[in-house]
Amino acid sequence: MSMDDKRTWQTLCGESFIENVPLANMVSIRTGGPARWLLDVADGKQATTAWTTARALGIPVLIMGNGSNLLIPDEGFPGLVIHFGHQFAGLRLEGDRIHAQSGVTLKELALFAADHDLLGLAFAAGIPGSLGGGLIMNAGAYNGEMSQVVEEVHCVNQDGDYITLSLEEAQLSYRHSRMMAEGLMVLGAVLRLTPGSKDALYATMAEFQAMRRDKQPLSYPSAGSFFKRPTGYFAGALIEQAGLKGLTIGGAQVSEKHAGFLINIGGATTADFVALKEEVQRRVKERFGVRLEPEVRIIQGTEK
Repeated sequence: MSMDDKRTWQTLCGESFIENVPLANMVSIRTGGPARWLLDVADGKQATTAWTTARALGIPVLIMGNGSNLLIPDEGFPGLVIHFGHQFAGLRLEGDRIHAQSGVTLKELALFAADHDLLGLAFAAGIPGSLGGGLIMNAGAYNGEMSQVVEEVHCVNQDGDYITLSLEEAQLSYRHSRMMAEGLMVLGAVLRLTPGSKDALYATMAEFQAMRRDKQPLSYPSAGSFFKRPTGYFAGALIEQAGLKGLTIGGAQVSEKHAGFLINIGGATTADFVALKEEVQRRVKERFGVRLEPEVRIIQGTEK
């Protein structure tokens, strides 16, 4: 900690941060308390300065995008939330490559690609996250995933250094990446696609969305698939076979439409979802000997 860090923090507090910001409406599951400070990112240098300064001062930091895969503590987040949203969502076309900033939603990205007759992102149109989170989690659906289209990822490490990772260096695998393992902040990516037909791409995206509406509880707030797929199994099938559809704690419920989803049926708290998660894990382990691991990121309030 230095006097320079303290002065920088005071400047950021006065010019860039918003204080005591409610987060429940910024996450898709609709629970959680407020952020002590929030930065709505407008440029990468600003985000990097805020992150490294907070770390130097021992202030917890949560980096978030569209909030589609997060559980925030009911008491809120006691530090700085760095939010990559619509102010950091630029898109630029260069031949068959898209240069994208991390705050763009995956839906916006998929539509942009389709509008320019580029194939490879139709799977992402129905995923409710943003590019940054999609890269960190290697988001995927319908036999597509981000690893199939990534050429390079632009990041900042915890020392504040800007780094560019190739596809191989990003180490994208099932719901995992080097960015996740090393706690890197993702600023954007270059995606390489292939020529396609706009009409055919829109038809494919409509087909995928119809499948989602048919199988997923889209009318309720949720964080999507709550658990990772265990090797050799499907989490939703195990939960259903354990007789847990409809299991409810407070306002949190195992969806009766798709057991892999834990939904907010009204007034749920994060504590409700954590308790429901633990009960589902206990009963599936008891019945099948399989430990379900959350795909949803459960924030503790001590992140750096």
